[in-house]
Amino acid sequence: MNIIMATTRQNIAKQVKEAREKQKLTQAEVAKSAEITTTYYAMIERAEANANSDILGRIGKVLKISIKI
Repeated sequence: MNIIMATTRQNIAKQVKEAREKQKLTQAEVAKSAEITTTYYAMIERAEANANSDILGRIGKVLKISIKI
């Protein structure tokens, strides 16, 4: 695995998890609002999955954050 990709995924994971917890939302609530599966969202939050810009934009909109890559 490319170290840069892993670091980017970890940075994204940290941002979305912190924002979700700050807003007291569940992973399922964020996933449903972003129109993705809970499993996929959880994988993004654990830095186990890549997400394209469309998915990140939808998650950012739900969490009211701008996700920095």
